[in-house]
Amino acid sequence: MHLFRQFITFFGVGVAATLTDWSTFFVLGRFFSVPNVYAALVAYCLGGMLSYTLNRAHTFQSERTHLEAGWRFAAVMVVGFALTGLFVWLFADRMGLAPMVARVLSTAIVFFWNYAAHKLWTFAERKD
Repeated sequence: MHLFRQFITFFGVGVAATLTDWSTFFVLGRFFSVPNVYAALVAYCLGGMLSYTLNRAHTFQSERTHLEAGWRFAAVMVVGFALTGLFVWLFADRMGLAPMVARVLSTAIVFFWNYAAHKLWTFAERKD
């Protein structure tokens, strides 16, 4: 797939995953009083599951099995998970930004990490 088209597809998948993520974050924080960082991390996991499913099917033509790609995807998501928690804590809890603003900023930053890591490692062509 052409790089630009792949990036746009990744972005579209990211929009769907982000809507899942942000709506979960909002509901957990607003209606269940879950602290910002915990709500962000639960939401990130749900968005991540959707992201794997859609990116595997539509964005990256990978010859890797689900087992191979799956653990790599999980490893990238663990880093993104940590970055999400760090940035939400930094922006919302330390800098006093509104929780949703902190979540938007953290999502924008982690998006670029995720794309690069998935393209170059998770779904990359095997080098046997």
